[in-house]
Amino acid sequence: MKEHLTTALKGFAMGAANVIPGVSGGTIAFITGIYERLINELRAFDVASLKLLLSFQIREFFEKTDLRFLIALGVGAVVSVVTLAKVLDWAFKFHEVLVWSFFFGLIAASLPAVAKLVKKWNAVTVLALLAGCGIAVSLAFCPPAAENTNPLYLVLCGVVAMSSMIIPGLSGSFVLLLMGNYQLIAIDTVNALSEGEIVESLKIIVPVGIGAVVGLIILSRFLSWLFRNHHDLAVSVIAGFVAGSLLIIWPWKDQVPKTDGDGQIIVKTAERELVGRPGSLVEVKAAAVKADEEVMIAGYENWHLPSFSSSETWLALVLLVAGAGMVVMMEMLSRQKSGAEEGEK
Repeated sequence: MKEHLTTALKGFAMGAANVIPGVSGGTIAFITGIYERLINELRAFDVASLKLLLSFQIREFFEKTDLRFLIALGVGAVVSVVTLAKVLDWAFKFHEVLVWSFFFGLIAASLPAVAKLVKKWNAVTVLALLAGCGIAVSLAFCPPAAENTNPLYLVLCGVVAMSSMIIPGLSGSFVLLLMGNYQLIAIDTVNALSEGEIVESLKIIVPVGIGAVVGLIILSRFLSWLFRNHHDLAVSVIAGFVAGSLLIIWPWKDQVPKTDGDGQIIVKTAERELVGRPGSLVEVKAAAVKADEEVMIAGYENWHLPSFSSSETWLALVLLVAGAGMVVMMEMLSRQKSGAEEGEK
């Protein structure tokens, strides 16, 4: 029971990470030491396991797929997403820097632990690390697309988002942001579901879920093969992804607005459909936006150093250190557990 509760808490942390654009649930799985187990257990869902299930050999099916582990992890993740969607939506509106700071410390402190998993560093693994870092950094400069509710596009969002959620350092939420559907899938749909708008929510959830399952089946098999045959190369790329993602979640950045020829600021706002729910994002002049509409500045991010004269900066630094401290504590507990197990042997 204690093991399942611990697994559920790790799933909760993964779910929280997947809600935040820029943070990867795969990174949390890596930090907490369950990543390779997760990939291997997902790969266990094959034709043989399906035959066991259809022949009602439930005990054998549970053992082959380690379903208790996956259920505990999944329950923790689902509870996290459902409960934290509104909280994080509020936190990002009013305390964005503080949220980024905590996760920046969390991920930055995990880098040495990830790098230690490479058994032998050489020219190939160093190049793999740099390549992974370069890919992650390049994502920070990609302009986001417009929102799209086409079912086929939603399936593609599910495939891509699940793939990036599994790969540490690549954020599924951030990829959805680039694809234009983060607000729709991660915030609006979850909140609509909690408010009882089931039919409208299912129109989004079903195609995204189908894509997620397809992405999960394909990528889990590929990653399992990669870890078995090219372990150091895989971990090096992952370490690069994790390092590069730090630019995306750097807490101190400003949105530099796009302007037209007359110097008018351009913003993105949601087109309103007849049913009153937001539609696709469109670019309009800021002067044309109503006072009660939520808008997003259309432009690019400008990274800068924090202002140490601000009390928010010092609170952000405290949370950054707290995030890093959590990783250090988890690593110490993991070492104590490994030492205890070796002592018993």
